[in-house]
Amino acid sequence: ITIILAAVDSFALPRFAVKLGDKCSDCHYNPSGGLIRNSDGWNWGKNTLSMISARDKDFIMSPRISDNISIGLDYRTQYIYSQSSKRTYFQNMTAALHTNFALSKQINLVGKYDFVNVLWEGYGVAKILPANGYIKAGVYVPNYGIRLDDHTAYTREGLIFNPFYREAGVEIGFFADKWLYVSASAGSNLTDATTNYSKDPTYIARLELTPNLGDIGLMFGGSVASVKLGSAGSTLNTNMYGGFFGFGYDEFTLLAEYDLANDLYFADVKSNMLMVEAAYGLFTGLEAVVRFDRIDYNADVSSDEISRLIFGFEFHPYSFIEIRPQYRLVLEDPSVDNDSFVLQLHFWY
Repeated sequence: ITIILAAVDSFALPRFAVKLGDKCSDCHYNPSGGLIRNSDGWNWGKNTLSMISARDKDFIMSPRISDNISIGLDYRTQYIYSQSSKRTYFQNMTAALHTNFALSKQINLVGKYDFVNVLWEGYGVAKILPANGYIKAGVYVPNYGIRLDDHTAYTREGLIFNPFYREAGVEIGFFADKWLYVSASAGSNLTDATTNYSKDPTYIARLELTPNLGDIGLMFGGSVASVKLGSAGSTLNTNMYGGFFGFGYDEFTLLAEYDLANDLYFADVKSNMLMVEAAYGLFTGLEAVVRFDRIDYNADVSSDEISRLIFGFEFHPYSFIEIRPQYRLVLEDPSVDNDSFVLQLHFWY
């Protein structure tokens, strides 16, 4: 079985936060990360991440179209060779426009529209609670686990968090300096038209600890979720539990997540998912990345597990341009040809 990226959410890369000892909110208007970058995130992507960056003396750029309105974008396309289908093809993944309207220093309105997948998000964030807390209300992707930008990781797509999953609801969160972040949300699953928010809301909570030991950055925590899912005319009372870990030192990062799910695919069935990713910065603008994914759809059945190894590079030759070659090796019967090669082009702003 070969699973190819169909679309990619505009998430941050959590390993950057682990490696630099930062929070996702240090670079994004969204407190849980992703979507449009704030001034710090935009400038870091322009001047620090890439091998070559545009200098202001040569060409002035800015994401601001006024003092309180910013724009951003994410466009991804990719070339794929699939052994299982024995063909190559190009795929248009996402073309999203992002906006942020600052109503004050504490209140922002964030928006996203994806023209390829006809998806939108829109919510307000008010940083008005004690302990650097916030309230977020609108349509958004809930905060669960490690939010990789590759939705095909089994800890994303193997659960419910594919790129089409959104909720309409409310999220609250609190920060304790730089080492603690906790969030909780209640929302209506917009991918299921039968969901009634007043009757069957989705509940999700997440705890993240990010202590630093000298030059070592650490991240660990857990997530829980209770979801009502429609399945063949019935409703599944799905519960998900997960733990995650991150380690960063110099140019090396390690991320891992393990999740358990009850009644996710069928009633009275337990599933589990694992993701482990290691990355190393070879030099400015180039990282080598290896990821191991595993999913067990039914823990009581011994023949339904799928494991794969993904290895490749993330190359940023110039500001806001990324080239990402990957080879995806499915680990099972070697006689089955179902590996794939992906060359992804990512343009963002």
